Amino acid sequence: MAAADEAGWFNIAWNEWTDLGQIRAQLDAGADPNSGVRIFEKPLHVAAERGSPEVVTELAMRVDGVDAEHRGRTALWMAVFEGRTDNVRALVSAGADPWRLMMGGWSPGRLNLAGPTPDLFSLPSPEVGLSEAEAAAAAEARRLIPALGDFYYEGLSLACTADVSAAEAIARLDATSADDADIDALYEAARWNIPDADLIVGITDVPGGCVITQPWGHTPSTPGVAERVSPGTVCYSMYANPKGGSGRYVARDGAVITTWEPHSAYTVPLDALAEEILAAYLYRNHPVAFCCAGAELRLTDTRPLIGPPDMWLRLPDRDWWK
Repeated sequence: MAAADEAGWFNIAWNEWTDLGQIRAQLDAGADPNSGVRIFEKPLHVAAERGSPEVVTELAMRVDGVDAEHRGRTALWMAVFEGRTDNVRALVSAGADPWRLMMGGWSPGRLNLAGPTPDLFSLPSPEVGLSEAEAAAAAEARRLIPALGDFYYEGLSLACTADVSAAEAIARLDATSADDADIDALYEAARWNIPDADLIVGITDVPGGCVITQPWGHTPSTPGVAERVSPGTVCYSMYANPKGGSGRYVARDGAVITTWEPHSAYTVPLDALAEEILAAYLYRNHPVAFCCAGAELRLTDTRPLIGPPDMWLRLPDRDWWK
C-alpha cells in the first residue's frame, strides 16, 4: 500500500481506488486531485471507472471541475460506459452534467439511454432520445448477448461476414472440403504435428451471412481472409489469443483496417464515429458478440462459433497475412 506521505498517485494500485481512507490520505499528503495518475491522468476518471462512490464523491469535492475532460470524455462518461451506476449517481449529485455533448455527439445521458438503466436521467427534451436505428441497435444487443451467453472462447478465431452465404465464401477463398481431416486430432495437442492444421477452418450459414471459425488458430482472423470474403460487404474478424490480447480486423469491400477492442472506455478513439461508439458501449467485454453485430449476423446460439460447423474446409496454402 502506498505511504500517505508520498505525494502523488504513482503507488496507488488499481484495486485501491475503492479505499476512501487511502485516497483521502493521499490527497491530504499533497496528491493532485486533477492529474498525475499513470496512463489515465485524471484521478476522478479512474475512480469513476473502478472506484467506489465514496471515493468519487471525495474527489469530486476537490477537483477544479467535475466535468473536466480527458481524451474527450468526462468522468461521468467513464462511469456510464463502464456500467457503474453507483458512481454515476455520485457524480450527478456532485454536479456533473449528463447531457454535456462530447465524443461523436454523444452525451453520457444519451449513451445511457441505450444501456440497462435507461431511466436513470430525466430527458431534457424528446429530441435528445435515441434515433430509431440506435434504439434498434440497443435492442439487438439485449437479444444477442444473452443468446450467445457465457462460453469459453480463448484460442478461437472467427470471421463474421455479412450477406455472403457459406457457398459464396468458399468460392471466394478457393477453399475445398476437408472431410478427410482428423478433426479430433486438430482439437488436441497433436495439431502441432499436422502440417496443414492452420489451413483447416469451419464454416456455417447463419441469419444474415456466414461465420468462418478455427478453434485452434488465428487463420480466419487474418487480413487475407477478411479481404477475400468482403468485396461488396463487410467482415468483422478476431482472434482471442490465449497468450493475451487479440487481433482484430474489419474489412469493407475488400479494404482491411485494424480496429480497436470494445473492452474499455479508453479504447474508443476520440475520432470514432457515433455508431462505433454506440457499438463499443453495447458490446463492452463481449468481443465475439461485437463481431457478430458488426456484420449484422443474428445468431441464436453458439453452435456456429464453437461447433460443430456446417462444413470443414481446407484453405489454399498461401500467406494469409497478406
